[in-house]
Amino acid sequence: MTENTHLPCLFVDLEKIRHNTRLMVQRCHQSSIEVAAVVKLMRGSPEVAQVMREAGVDLLADSRLSNLARLVDLGLPRMLLRLPSPHQADEVVRHSEISLNSEAVTLRALSAAASRHGRQHRIVVMQDLGDLREGCFDEAETLELARLASSLPGLGLAGIGANLACYGGVAPSPENQQRLVDIAECIRRELACECPIVSGCNSAAAFMLLDGSLPAGINQLRLGASLLMGIGLNDEPIPGLVQDTVTLTVEVIELKDKPSVPINSTALDAFGHKPVFEDYGIRHRALCALGKQDVSFSELTPLDAGIRIVGGSSDHLILDLSDAARRYQVGDSISFSLSYGGVLACMTSDYVAKVFNREK
Repeated sequence: MTENTHLPCLFVDLEKIRHNTRLMVQRCHQSSIEVAAVVKLMRGSPEVAQVMREAGVDLLADSRLSNLARLVDLGLPRMLLRLPSPHQADEVVRHSEISLNSEAVTLRALSAAASRHGRQHRIVVMQDLGDLREGCFDEAETLELARLASSLPGLGLAGIGANLACYGGVAPSPENQQRLVDIAECIRRELACECPIVSGCNSAAAFMLLDGSLPAGINQLRLGASLLMGIGLNDEPIPGLVQDTVTLTVEVIELKDKPSVPINSTALDAFGHKPVFEDYGIRHRALCALGKQDVSFSELTPLDAGIRIVGGSSDHLILDLSDAARRYQVGDSISFSLSYGGVLACMTSDYVAKVFNREK
């Protein structure tokens, strides 16, 4: 960190992401699985996407079209992860080569847009395997959408996919992944087409890849958290990968010794909640320039284990430094590790600076 670094700041270690990506790409390619690198956690950062491209990923994926638009010069196919609406069809065709879909009306809109722009847009039809987010729950509907994608001008059937462990907490398993493989085989047989991609899941399936339980017919994984944070199902660390890829640093703007319980607390806090306090006596407290507008404090863990997060408001973070490993001064910085949700929130906040560090 330099003297000119604006705080709060999210520091992203590109070399650690490169390490994670290279290792996961190697493991996937050994099993004939292509890697769709999901960059949405990094808000479609071209710096991160470039490192992933150099590490050998096969395509780039994001949920937001504005993020995909930033990746046009990297020379890899771009996949839109969030189901597009019919009204977005022209943007989808301009900013992605592949999109995930589950609605016939949207396919027709994409067909018209692709024809207008003189492009071929590839479709991955989504099958709901029980997590109850996106996808056709009925396999017959999946087959009909695949048939439609194969027949409409300007479109091509790229394959089928499924999402798990995002909404309903349904973990990937040999059984549900094999079901997806079987549906792909049915499509190939019924439509006499290739249906080349079977996009099994996200980073939640990383452990299946490592222990060999992923069915052989799965030939694509959409990986974000594993590449960017070294974690898989239930945020468990993946062996061989590093997790300290992102650090949040904030600035101390006030230091005072104060009681741990407010005087005559009767009102609601700024977010409409009745605050509850424990009496620890007089404590050495720091006020820091970070707020709930930027991130939920429950997503942060101080790197100094002696620091305790007390709470805060929309613009302020309050820390108890009484047991900290060192004596902090006003203007000093304090750093935190973050959960997946914490990184996502800070990366999205325009009030948190971002620094992409290539140093080893």
